[in-house]
Parts: sequence; structure tokens; C-alpha cells
Amino acid sequence: MSVTLIGKHEKDPRASRDALALSLNEMMAQDKSICYVDCDLMGCVNTKQLRQNYPDRAFEAGIAEANGAGVCAGLAATGKKVFFHSFGTFSSRRCYDQIYMSAAYAGLTVHVLGSDAGVTAAFNGGTHMPLEDGAMYLNIPGSTVMDPCDYDQLESIVRQLPGVTGGVTFTRFVRKDVIQVYGPGSRFEIGKGVVLHESADDVCTVVASGILLDEALKAYEALLAEGISVRVVDMFTWKPLDEALLVQAARETGAVVTAENHNVTCGLGAEVARCLAKNCPVPQEFVGVQDRFGQVGPQDFLMDEYGLRAGDIAAAVKRAVARKS
Repeated sequence: MSVTLIGKHEKDPRASRDALALSLNEMMAQDKSICYVDCDLMGCVNTKQLRQNYPDRAFEAGIAEANGAGVCAGLAATGKKVFFHSFGTFSSRRCYDQIYMSAAYAGLTVHVLGSDAGVTAAFNGGTHMPLEDGAMYLNIPGSTVMDPCDYDQLESIVRQLPGVTGGVTFTRFVRKDVIQVYGPGSRFEIGKGVVLHESADDVCTVVASGILLDEALKAYEALLAEGISVRVVDMFTWKPLDEALLVQAARETGAVVTAENHNVTCGLGAEVARCLAKNCPVPQEFVGVQDRFGQVGPQDFLMDEYGLRAGDIAAAVKRAVARKS
């Protein structure tokens, strides 16, 4: 693992969807066993180039996600390395039984990609807003679940996925207009968290992923200005969770706050709580969507509405620290 933290809270001029499209285009040229299946969204994620360049390995399933998932399982059964994309809602809820039974239960590997995670679905509204997609895949035995924050992290994950076998993988991501957290060329290891800030004076650990990682970094800065030092961990892999890193951080700081663009009832926070309850019980606070449905609105409004801001994380840190006694 080799990462460069940018941390300027500025939008990346690159669209994250191109991390997927350009990487797959290069990978498919090098490995003829890689296939791609989409559900009428190639134009949205710039993967039309795959259909043009590899018409025998890039397939359009149309607005029929369950059928597309079945096609993916069939391709995987013939030894293909299969990537499957749709909206996060449709690559989870709409085709869950087919992914679960035809792929996972059958011991086949399909790399599922769900775009516009959580509140980033914005004006597409509650019908297209995946706030439980990660949880659905967490519940599949042997699965791998990831929530990358930006272009470079998504690119690093996509390039590793063909080597991940033995279970279904799910990567939830944002198509465009994301904050650049990491520098170009940063490389990550699936299943390993990244410590972005730490010191001997840390009184709490903030564990975040996806678009909430930049908010966690903002909270770190605001708290430091108040004389409160916290550890910041990017836990982009929800499963398998980096339990060793998490337990060490909990022991050394004595409190944990999780931050996720997902319902707190069943996502990153729940996975962290399960780990800590068994290995190192400490006060924990949960920042995320509090058991609610999605709704229509600009992303900034939705992040305020659901309490997904740096201020919410900072307040949760203070609550967790106050509970330590």
C-alpha cells in the first residue's frame, strides 16, 4: 500500500466513473477473460468504449437487472472474470436473489458495481437512493464489500478485483463530482484500512469511508483547532473488516465514531460495532442516515438533512469522549 493524502477538500476535475471505464478498457485489452455487463447505463459511466472495443465481451443487458445478474453468473461459470454495473439500488435490491443464488451460492465470483451510492443519487430521489446496498452484500457469505472515496481509490480497487476470487464483490461508488482525497498513483490493499492522522494524544478514532471520509478530515481539522486530537481511519473495505487495525485504534484512543453514506442500522458502523463488542468494547457513536428512506434533493441539502457533515462527526466525537468515563 502506498498512498498520498491530498486533503485540500477540493473537487477532483476527473470523474470517478472514468477510473472504472479507463481501467477496464486497459484491463480487457490485457486479459481476454474479463467481461463487462451493464444495464442500460453505459452512457452514464462512460463504458460505451468497452462495447465498441470488445463487442464479444461487453454486453448490454438493458433495464433487466435480474436477467443481467443471471448472465453474469453464466459467464462466471465458464471461467470469465465478470464485472456487472448498475445504479446502486438496482445492482443490489433489484437483482439480489439472482446474485445470491446464481452467483454466490453457486460459488461463482461476480464483481458488482453500484454507482451513485447513498445520497449522491440526489435528484433521482428515494427510488434510486441506495442506503442499504452495502448491508445486503455484507449478508452474503464470503462477500467483499467496499466504499471507495475518490478516483484513485476506485481505480486501485478495480485493478485488483480480477484477482479476488471465491465470492461476490460489491463496490459502491460515486460517478462524478467527488472530493479528491488521495493523490494520483495511490495504491490500496483490499481489506486493509488506512490511517490518515494519528498521534499519542488521540482521544477518539473516526472510522469513515466514501464521501464521508473528506467530512471526517474536516472534522479532524475543526477538532484540532479546539485542542481535541482524533485518529482518522479510512475503512474503505467494510468486509473483510481490518479488525486488527480497528481494535488497536480503539484500545489506544478509547472511543470510536463511524461515519458512512449509508443507513447506520446495517453498514460500516454495524460492522465496526460487532467487531468491538467482541474484541474491545468502547463507546461508539454512529454518523450516517438514521434509519430513513431517501428523498429528492441536491446532495448538499441531503447531507445536511441526514446529518452527514463534518459538524455532525465532530459532535459525535465529543459525545463519545464524554461517555468514556
